[in-house]
Amino acid sequence: MLNPADAAFLESLANALPEGVISPTEPRYLEDPRRRVTGQAGGIARPRTVEDVSVILAACHAARVGVIPYGGGTGLVWAQVQPTGPAPLVLSLERMRAVRAVHPSENVMVVEAGATLAEVQAAAEEAGRLFPLSLASQGSAQIGGNLATNAGGVNVLRYGNTRDLCLGLEAVLPDGTIWHGLKRLRKDNTGYDLRNLLIGAEGTLGIITAASLKLSPIPAAMGTALMVVPSPAAALDLLALVQARLGGLVSAFELISGVGLSFLAEKMPELRQPFAQVPEWMVLLEVGLPDGLDPDAALTGLFEAAAEAGLVLDGLIAQSHAQRDDFWSVRENIPEANRRIGAISSHDISLPLGEVAGFIAEGAPALATLGDFRINCFGHLGDGNLHYNLFPKAGETREQHENSREAIKTMVHDMVHARGGSVSAEHGIGRLKVDDLEKYGDPAKLAAMRAIKLALDPKGIMNPGAVLRAAP
Repeated sequence: MLNPADAAFLESLANALPEGVISPTEPRYLEDPRRRVTGQAGGIARPRTVEDVSVILAACHAARVGVIPYGGGTGLVWAQVQPTGPAPLVLSLERMRAVRAVHPSENVMVVEAGATLAEVQAAAEEAGRLFPLSLASQGSAQIGGNLATNAGGVNVLRYGNTRDLCLGLEAVLPDGTIWHGLKRLRKDNTGYDLRNLLIGAEGTLGIITAASLKLSPIPAAMGTALMVVPSPAAALDLLALVQARLGGLVSAFELISGVGLSFLAEKMPELRQPFAQVPEWMVLLEVGLPDGLDPDAALTGLFEAAAEAGLVLDGLIAQSHAQRDDFWSVRENIPEANRRIGAISSHDISLPLGEVAGFIAEGAPALATLGDFRINCFGHLGDGNLHYNLFPKAGETREQHENSREAIKTMVHDMVHARGGSVSAEHGIGRLKVDDLEKYGDPAKLAAMRAIKLALDPKGIMNPGAVLRAAP
């Protein structure tokens, strides 16, 4: 049983730390971006060093006080908010944001976990390199949180998830022990991979305080295009065509639905729409080419070949950086338009590429048996990750469909599971999807996860109730 972070505990902890590390609770640390739940906390810890973090976790371990890691607050599965139970201590690394070292010749950068993704990208660019992780929330999402959730984003097709962009970690384990794992090695077969155990663990096994990150050369030329496709199946055939023609040079391949475009027109009319007539489906694709290759020629040739094969109906190729930004603005503002409409049920799913078109075709008529909904299906088609969200029909609100949410989620997740997919592609499990993990997860994997949790965090203080159900 955990204890609350009460006044006596917070006073004792504050006396063991530099002045200002422990502070009263602030509402911004307790908010869920979708406003579904509100967290609670006895206080906020904002350490400045890894040693501070060690003192904090050691004290929480000894007192059996829960710790909620806070990495920018952009998570969508309630991993950063604890609505019930003994009031925990919220731990934010926002003061630990230094770039400790950059090694351009190695394509490696060492940064502290509180740096925002945008700050990491800027530091890499200043060194003449690219850190390719790209998210709509990169101005506030912290790299430690990105690692803890194994964030994906738009460039996974070419560069991989956050896990693939990390060489080493510094972390503090639940009892306060500091793990000095900031290696810059590409090969290190020395036993269990603690780095990959902590990445994606959502703060349930320890606190990531710094990371050695992989950088890449900045492409000499970028090419960006919007192509109207007759169907998701045609979009997948287009993906195969572009990969065949341009090999590993495709950075992003995003599916956008006409429903998403209509939401933008309704809620953000100031945003420039790319086509006069809203297409039912279109693809935003981007390539990054080495010196000597012309992106305009490459994309023009791709469009011509795809049109001849009946895979595209219309298209636009960005002719300037400003136009490229306009194209991406359409994609990146879809979540905000969704928020303004008000989703009944939102789903972050992934499927084998060969199952995507069948799932989309199956989904709408199956869900129509539950009610009259609008479905905005969009996302990272290149890696099979779809954001599949249901909204009320025009003139209704999501509150009118509160009683349908659970049935909708169950139907969507059952269809995904039946096709060999995942009910959590890039957002994680948090507290929101604990039931789903228990329902769809492999029993052997779940047993191993529980054993690891018990071994590393026997008192259950690390993000209690996230990923795995908290012990009674």
